[in-house]
Formats: sequence, structure tokens, C-alpha cells
Amino acid sequence: MKRTILAFAAVTALAVSGCAANANSGGSGAAEAGDTLVAAYSEGGKTLDPAEANDVTSDTFVVAAYDQLVTYGRTTDGGQPKAKTDEIVPMLAKSWKASADNTSYTFTLRDDAKFQDGAAVTADAVVKSFEHIKASSSASFLYKMAGIAKVTKAGEHTVKIDLTAPNHLFLQILPMYSFSIIDMDKVTQNGGAKWLANNTAGSGPYQITKWDPSTEASMARNESYWGEKPKLRQVDVKFIAEASNRVQLLRKGEVGLALEVPPKDVQSLKGSDGVVIDSRAGNKILFFAMNNKIKPFDDPRVRQAVAYAIPYDKLLNDVMKGQASPMKSAVASSTPGFSDAGYTYGHDLDKARALLAEAGLSKGFSFDFTLGSGFDDWNDDAVLIQAELAKIGVRMNIKKMARPQFLEALDTRKVQAYITRWTSFVNDPGYHLGLLLTTQGSSNYANFSDPVVDKSWQQAATEPDVAKRNKLYGTAQQEINTKAPWAYLYEYNIVVAHRAGLDGYTSYPDGIVRFFQLSVTK
Repeated sequence: MKRTILAFAAVTALAVSGCAANANSGGSGAAEAGDTLVAAYSEGGKTLDPAEANDVTSDTFVVAAYDQLVTYGRTTDGGQPKAKTDEIVPMLAKSWKASADNTSYTFTLRDDAKFQDGAAVTADAVVKSFEHIKASSSASFLYKMAGIAKVTKAGEHTVKIDLTAPNHLFLQILPMYSFSIIDMDKVTQNGGAKWLANNTAGSGPYQITKWDPSTEASMARNESYWGEKPKLRQVDVKFIAEASNRVQLLRKGEVGLALEVPPKDVQSLKGSDGVVIDSRAGNKILFFAMNNKIKPFDDPRVRQAVAYAIPYDKLLNDVMKGQASPMKSAVASSTPGFSDAGYTYGHDLDKARALLAEAGLSKGFSFDFTLGSGFDDWNDDAVLIQAELAKIGVRMNIKKMARPQFLEALDTRKVQAYITRWTSFVNDPGYHLGLLLTTQGSSNYANFSDPVVDKSWQQAATEPDVAKRNKLYGTAQQEINTKAPWAYLYEYNIVVAHRAGLDGYTSYPDGIVRFFQLSVTK
């Protein structure tokens, strides 16, 4: 609470000392009105290393400070800009060509791109960046998922990437922040990869000038950027854990953009003068995970019983207030290749009791549920689920944990049960299932292991025919839906709240705000 109050005071002080009434105005008398944005995020992130980042805040700073070989296209949906993730367009690579058998790609780099310290972006930099990705603890799994066998220099501005086999995910994975191109020579000069955790060495549109995960961060426009310069000269990001404080600051106009707006506040904010709510269906999901290696959740009947005890309508209506939709597969319904085959779950306590009896647990059982902090809906969901499970004799012991410790605990893969959310940055079942639900998945914290799922996923990875590939993904989803490693809670809307006059916001599946696309007109 003390930290929240200090963060609130810091933002308030910034708004009244040296800034115009609207936080989107310049930060000093020398700045032009409208070239600075203050944003409010719920947490400060964990790292600035592109290959190790895996939370939205860290990812946001990486996207601001770095470029990738290619990026996603953009389109409009009802007049609103949105990402076109099935369209891959040039970034640092101005062109590329695939071999006849689709096992090799040759990329030609721009010859005018430079890192922020002035060094040229060359083929050597790309090769060294991919070596860093391959050696990382986080993005290395994506490196394997993309099927990359070898990355070599074919000229000063030419890179060849060989694959182990044809892989339809390769070009879709390359635009991810994890595959940022890094000035690894600069990294080496500063002691190696550990330096990247708190510093940047990119060619991107913004320079990270300050990053204190407990309070705030700032980024300044890269005035020597090789591409189109961002319209915002500076972006200040305040880390404010308490959602009500973020909402209050937005309503007052003391921040120009806020994330993690609670559903209960969306409707009231819509009626606030000068506030715009952008709410769209997305592929961010929330699920109740049960550790498949810890009793009694090693028995699928117990996991199924929990799934039948979830009060789904209460979660959607009472907690999410219409800002979410039902989830009926491990893959979000907006993902091509989605299938709800095998999904039979609804709120049915009699069915839940019968399944527990089959599993030899007619008297119920007790388990520890770890609840990570930071999200109001998780707290509300946990209380409702706890009450329903009690009706079938199951005692859910809620153990609250601060978010940083919660994320560390998940990494151990020893948490018995928990709620967590996931956004698939690549809108494809192969990416989603590979990370979360294959035996070797880097984010398979619930220890689900199924030979049918693994085999279907592996076969789909090299299947060029879309219909055949989706059939394989359907087989995997049916197996997952039946075995119930998770109880599916809901699919979130992507909600971003901002002040009127902020233009250019584009909705991406990864939920990352691209600040370089924004402008303020006031």
C-alpha cells in the first residue's frame, strides 16, 4: 500500500509541476504541446533482454527499443486499426526469398539502419542476435519452434536462415519481440548478456532512459531512427498496482493511457468526459490450472470434476461485466484452427460429485491454490470458485502471493493449482499449444503430458496443407478438452482506456501498445 501511495503521489506531482493540465502535453516549457504521453501500467516488468522478456510491460519496452527483421501488417476493423498477423511485412529486412522446398530463407537487410549508438545493423549483428536467442532460457524454445537449424552471414547485408524442415510458423514467429536484433558487440563490451537485463542495445524508435520496475520508466524518441520517427517525443510509464488509482488518474486527465482497467470501471469510464474505451474481443485467456503431477490432480476425473464445479455465468456476468466471453478450448475461439470438440463442461455440481466418487474421493479433498496479486478479477473468481467447490466437499485453501514471487513459483512447476492468463502473440494453435501444453512446453507449468497431443503438434508443425494442419490441431484440442489439465474460465476483451485526442492505437494479439504509432492531438 505504501508503494502504491508513493506511485500515486509521483504521478500527481508530475501532472502539477511543469506539465499542462493534460498529461499528454509537453513535460517542460521547451517541449511542444502534445509530444509527451504519461501511461499507467499495473507492474514494472522483469527484464529488458528481448530473449528473456515474457511479461507485457517488459515486452512493451523491448518493442520500443528494438527492431526485428520483419513485422506484422496493419488493417482496420470497423474503422479501428488492428494488427494483420497473417501478413508479414519488411522491417530491418527489406526483402526475403524462400528456397523451393521452404527449408531456407535469405534476408536482405536495409543498408541505412543503425543501432542507437550509431553502429550499422549488419548481417553479423543478426547472426550474433540469433545466437543469443538460441542460448537464452526463454526464447530458445521459440527458436526451436521456428525450426531454425542455422543462421549464417551471406554478405554484409545478407543473412541466410536454414530450417530443419518446412515450418509454417517460422515467418509468423520472426516478428516477435523475442527475435529483436541486438548490437551484441556493445553487449560484449559491457560484460555480456547479463548487462541486457537492465540496459538496451537496439535500433528501435525509442531509447529507454529510465527503468525502475518499482516506480516508473521513461523513453525518449530516437532522433536518429532510420525509419519514420515517432510523433511522441517522450513517454513516461508509471507503475501503479492499484487499479482504482489508475482509473482515477485517467479520469482526471493526469495520465493519457491506462491498461488493466477493471471491468466494473469500464461502463462508468465510458460516461466520463474526455475518456475513450477501446474494448475488443481478443485471444487473451484465463484458466484454472491443476498440476497434473501432484495428487489428486494426477487423476483426470478429479480435474474434470473441478471443471464442472466452476460457476461460469457468475464469472462472466458478475466479475467481468460483459468484458469477456466463454472459453471452450485451450485455444482461443478467435484463433484459426480453433476446435471445441470434447468440451462438455458447464456448471453441474451433480456431475462433479459423481466424478469425485469415481475417483474414490466421495468425501472430497483439500488442496492449496496459489493466487497471484495484481488483478481484481482473479481475486473475485477465486472466491466464487472456492464457494462452489465447497458445495462438493472440496476445500480450496487460497494462498495469496505477490506477483513477482508468483511468477517465480510457477517456474518451479510445483504449484498445485493456480489461475493465470495467457496471450498467444502468434495467432496459431501451433505456437499456443507448443508453449503451454506439449510435454516440453516452456510454459507448461501444470505438467500436462499427453502422447496424442505431442504427436499431433509435431505432425502439424511440418504440414503445409492448412486443412490437414487444422485437423491435427483439432485432434490435440479434443484430447486436451477431454483430459482437462485446466478448467477454462473465459476469454478477455482487450481493453485500453485513454484520453480523447490520443490517436493511432492499434490492437495486437500480444496486447502490447506500440507507442511509436501514437500521436496526441489536442
